[in-house]
Amino acid sequence: MSAPVVYKFKWKKDKRMKHLWKRGIAAALAAVMAAGMAVSAQAQETPEELKKVTVILDYVPNTNHTGMYVALDKGYYKEEGLDVEIIEPTDGATATLIAQQKGTFGISYQEDVTIALTAKEPLPIKAIAALIQHNTSGFVSLADSGIESPADFEGKTYAGWGGAGESAVLEACMTQAGKDFSKLNMVISDGSGFEALGKSCDLMWYFEGWDCIISEMNGVKLNYMECRELDERLDYYTPVIIASDAVLESDPEMAEAFLRATRKGYEDAIADPDAAAKILSAHAPDYDIEMLKLSQEYLAGKYMEDTEVWGEMKDEVWDNYSAFLKEYGVIGETIPADQCYTNGFLPQ
Repeated sequence: MSAPVVYKFKWKKDKRMKHLWKRGIAAALAAVMAAGMAVSAQAQETPEELKKVTVILDYVPNTNHTGMYVALDKGYYKEEGLDVEIIEPTDGATATLIAQQKGTFGISYQEDVTIALTAKEPLPIKAIAALIQHNTSGFVSLADSGIESPADFEGKTYAGWGGAGESAVLEACMTQAGKDFSKLNMVISDGSGFEALGKSCDLMWYFEGWDCIISEMNGVKLNYMECRELDERLDYYTPVIIASDAVLESDPEMAEAFLRATRKGYEDAIADPDAAAKILSAHAPDYDIEMLKLSQEYLAGKYMEDTEVWGEMKDEVWDNYSAFLKEYGVIGETIPADQCYTNGFLPQ
């Protein structure tokens, strides 16, 4: 095999070749620099990748949830670097789904959280914000039924959802009224709402800012017996935002960012209920817009009632309800409030 040929440029003798070589090098360097600047500029223009967050509701979208939909539609979550999806529960209780990390955050109730944390195998969850500061639910009967208080519940039929704390609340209210809880007939609701009152049942458990408004809009007059007026321990948080311990421990900054954006959404819902109702309507098209507006006006005064800090919770509310659930046999032992909730992720 012959030796390779080596070509040598003689710069001093060939000035033209030397000039062309330098021009080529300069052009190549310029091209590299331009490409680098373009990549750098493109990197600066490309938005930071959003962090995926899934919120599992407790039920279908309603005015308890409006602030989250406002935050979603107005881009507050994206401003915090979050790509939020809000979904309905599909295969089990929200608390269980969150404990299994099938969602990032969930909407639950103080009752469910307390029961989950005092179970034989406690769920690793914690409440991180209250969406409403006071319990806005109570028992209802038809206005002309003669049932105006728990003292009138004996011999009547109550239609409910079969929750663990439901019987305890009814028993407590009747016992305090000097009545025999065993004489109340309890059945599972068929889902027909106010149409069942006076027919298949005499009593139901309603949320004032939702079910009562729907009934009134349909011309149905009700007696409303507010839970927190029947027993102060029933003034518990419902609903609340929950998260798994794993999420809170692994990404506390994300939890803080989520609550910052959510607070802004609820503040907007308080400031302009009608606009907030229109936003919710796009996500809950099956509901009459006028009903949503009335519900939103009601809850605008409830989201932050008696507080200046959105979402905050208090030990006494958790301790009182825990003691109530133990007294009526729903849980075996009380649980300290600080094991159930934290205000530590709320925006200051």
